[in-house]
Amino acid sequence: MRFGFKTSPQSTTWDDMLAVWKAADDIELFESGWTFDHFEPIFTDRSGPCLEGWLTLTALAQATERLRVGVLVTGVPYRHPAVLANMAATLDQISHGRLELGLGAGWNTDEADAYGIDLLDIKHRMDRFDEACDVIVSLLTKERSTYDGTYYALDEAYCEPKAIQQPHPPICIGGSGEKRTLRTVARVAQHWNYVGGPVDEFVRLKGVIAEHCAAFDRDPSEIMTSAHLHLNRDDPGALRGQAEEFAAAGLDLGIVYLPPPHSPADLEVVAEAVAGI
Repeated sequence: MRFGFKTSPQSTTWDDMLAVWKAADDIELFESGWTFDHFEPIFTDRSGPCLEGWLTLTALAQATERLRVGVLVTGVPYRHPAVLANMAATLDQISHGRLELGLGAGWNTDEADAYGIDLLDIKHRMDRFDEACDVIVSLLTKERSTYDGTYYALDEAYCEPKAIQQPHPPICIGGSGEKRTLRTVARVAQHWNYVGGPVDEFVRLKGVIAEHCAAFDRDPSEIMTSAHLHLNRDDPGALRGQAEEFAAAGLDLGIVYLPPPHSPADLEVVAEAVAGI
């Protein structure tokens, strides 16, 4: 199993995040680094600091040379997908082909209500998400894109320059919805992120993706899998237990969630905890 790390840009400072990413770039264990896409802190005091995920990621890409970089995952309702496609192509250029394009349908109702963003009911949210994926893939792969959907429309639209990675940066979709999210994973994604939970549920949902893949004549082995693992500074051995369980279940990439305050010292703790897995 391979490893990445995630520094949510909340309850932290830019300097602390930067120090972690620069240090991780020199540690071979870590193949990728990730931020998140929220405008307020989640699961804690909403009034605390929260840096914008894509802008932060762009700066971190500039500060590193080796790590693959991604937002885990981008809330599609927050930006028009044509804008997001151009952002992705530009960041792939800036990072010299290191972008992982994380996408999700959105879930944070508190944040959306505060910003006046309509998440829609779950059916229409997923309908919109499917259209957004189509728009993004089209702009990243075609010279000009025309699209006539319920939620989005393009008329001979350009997205230039294209991303360095072809046909486009790998698309990572996060979520566990069996009927819609995992179907979209099977249809367009190269990477599925299991947001976390029991290992046996990961295995079951991986089987659901395989069933959806059959409908699109795709080999499910083409879709990389990842899951969040969590570092407890008081019990780093627990991280090894998590990693061993997921590795035995066939997980490709364990993404270790680093708690704030962010410190490069945590990277060595993680590296020691998962050595040899």
